[in-house]
Amino acid sequence: MSQKTFILLVTATVAALSLTSCKQEQPPVAIVETTSPVAQTVSNEESLSLKNLQAAYNGESNAHARYVAFAQKAKEEGYLQVASLFKAAATAEAIHAANHAAVIRKLGATPEAKIEKLEVKSTQENLEAAIKGESYERDTMYPQFIEQARKENNKDAEQTFEYAVEAEKEHAKFYTQAKDNLKDWKEAKKVFYVCPECGYTTDLLNFANCPECNSAKDLFLEIV
Repeated sequence: MSQKTFILLVTATVAALSLTSCKQEQPPVAIVETTSPVAQTVSNEESLSLKNLQAAYNGESNAHARYVAFAQKAKEEGYLQVASLFKAAATAEAIHAANHAAVIRKLGATPEAKIEKLEVKSTQENLEAAIKGESYERDTMYPQFIEQARKENNKDAEQTFEYAVEAEKEHAKFYTQAKDNLKDWKEAKKVFYVCPECGYTTDLLNFANCPECNSAKDLFLEIV
């Protein structure tokens, strides 16, 4: 399967959701059980991780839509390198959404997402909003989701959350670089690469296998 075909398939997975515009998106809130420190398998009906998976799926689906719009705005404003970065991040978020959805289905539930009304401003402001969102997922949301998954001994949920949080770390780093050096990000001088398995995002393939999921670097999607 070509890289272009894969991207289209992942994007179609998110686009096929039932989309509804409503009030501005609120960050997903982790549901964490704090009464028992011992990992314990729970039924799907009792699983707080399943609820966290749904929240993460909704969040990643919205992030995908938001970054696609941000990429278009960056292109319109002449920030071609920023546009490439947003496209790479959008691809990664779609992969995260697909991974979360697979675990949700494995638990016998249906993935559900509601795409909120998009708020697109200047590229500078869009980068600031993206940094805020990625930092929240990196520092708060996914660490709490991972903690709860471990308490429930839900290895699949733990893994998909860990894949996502590592990618969000890279996204936050790149967004900060772009914001702090915006004038230098007009010309597209670098290519971004996204792991099709875990969404890990990089601009340098200086490894044989993905540092997160061990996928071969030859499989990485090239985003320009």
